[in-house]
Amino acid sequence: MVQKAARTAPSPAARRRGRPRAFEPETALTQAMDVFWKDGFAATSLDDLSAATGLNRPSLYGAFGDKRALYLQAYRQYRNRANEALAPLFQARAPLRAKLKRILVACLELYLSGEEGPRGCFTVLSASSDAVADPEIRALVAEAVDNTDRAFGRLFAEARAAGELPAGADPRALARMASATIHTLSIRARARIPKAELLPVIDDAVRTICGPKDR
Repeated sequence: MVQKAARTAPSPAARRRGRPRAFEPETALTQAMDVFWKDGFAATSLDDLSAATGLNRPSLYGAFGDKRALYLQAYRQYRNRANEALAPLFQARAPLRAKLKRILVACLELYLSGEEGPRGCFTVLSASSDAVADPEIRALVAEAVDNTDRAFGRLFAEARAAGELPAGADPRALARMASATIHTLSIRARARIPKAELLPVIDDAVRTICGPKDR
């Protein structure tokens, strides 16, 4: 009588190889996004990404490509999520002063988020580091900045047409001022400047752009 060979249980190392059974690309991408957003491209290692996503290196490559490809996907996801969060605020029916303050406060809340502390804006982080040497990242950052300027420009053009801004107001110039405000909020948030000291920056920007309340 031939005896069947006993089955041996797979080792813990073997069980850890490959993708988890419940692998969800969108979740893993979000986890990678959080790491890149906090540390940037250069300071993030494949081991960091593996630890965050639960995927080993071969699985990361198989799901997303190399580290740079994963970074680009993570950054695009950040932009999509930021746009989804801010678009309703730009489209809301409200006086310009209230609408602008809500937009700037929402940006600040995003920049202050992070389990290990404020992360600032992923776009500003990329602009000051990885965009310098990488043309594709630089193009994505430039596109994001341009889109922000355009969104604010439309907001101020509509406000001027409604009489909330003087007839001589320049929507493009005001848009650049609003964009510069969110950029400085990002830098200051990442530098761990307290929220209580950042809210007055928003008030100053709203007052400068919209003018005195009694106008």
